[in-house]
Amino acid sequence: MASAAGLSPSRSAAPKAAPCAAPNAAATAPGVPDIDWSAPWLARWRAVGEPIAQRVAAGCPQALALSEAARAPVVFVPQERLPEGQAYEDFIHRQGQVPTREGLHDFFNALCWMHFPQAKRQLNRIQAHEIARQGVGQVRGPVRDAATVFDENAWLIQPSDALWDALTAHRWREAFVDLRDQWALTPMWAFGHAALEKLVQPYKSITVHLWRVPEDVPPAQIDAWLAADLTAEKLSAKPFSPLPVLGVPGWWPDNAQAAFYDDASVFRPRRPKGLAEKPYAKPDIAPAA
Repeated sequence: MASAAGLSPSRSAAPKAAPCAAPNAAATAPGVPDIDWSAPWLARWRAVGEPIAQRVAAGCPQALALSEAARAPVVFVPQERLPEGQAYEDFIHRQGQVPTREGLHDFFNALCWMHFPQAKRQLNRIQAHEIARQGVGQVRGPVRDAATVFDENAWLIQPSDALWDALTAHRWREAFVDLRDQWALTPMWAFGHAALEKLVQPYKSITVHLWRVPEDVPPAQIDAWLAADLTAEKLSAKPFSPLPVLGVPGWWPDNAQAAFYDDASVFRPRRPKGLAEKPYAKPDIAPAA
């Protein structure tokens, strides 16, 4: 499974890309006004996010627009509030303030705080505890490594056993073609803000990290359940499964054709046990510095 050690150490926005194409580093990065709120992966976030995005697009400083929404247990402050030399996660834990840059990356991070306040608090506690225990070094330990992957790229899914088995075994045809009817009945929740940033300009290879939600968890309790489920022990085991997210039925026009899933450069076979699946660590995911 992906390692945060393969992620970019910066918190910059992902480069602009044409649909279903790899990002073009020379192109202009998209911004908050470029978000298409009709995208199916934003359905749960639109009611809260779109009005705030409209304020940002009208010229309101991003941190101010996000804080004035008063929907998170933290305050969003300009990036300059982060003292030099202090870890980002430690500052949030101590101050209850989230340093926020202009742009998509930190905008979606703030929306995640609004939709998953308990889970984000727990994730920050874990990160701050690891920093206090180990300090901030060149290489994160296994817990911070996994916490970064979760924070940036996690996607929650509540599948049947049959669908989960097919996904985790990388039996892509079975998961997306044979079991296609199940997807309309399978709840999913976006979480990773770097993944959402990339999806503003979608391309086929965008891959998220699935985290399974048991079938008996009521949707209204998803945040409380996730906060309890996120432990250092579980994170260090990295129980993720990769999902090329534009393969979700109905989320991309091209996947109406079964041949869409034959692209082995995206829908990769499962690697033998013992081999790290580092190709799923996308270098354009930008974790918090």
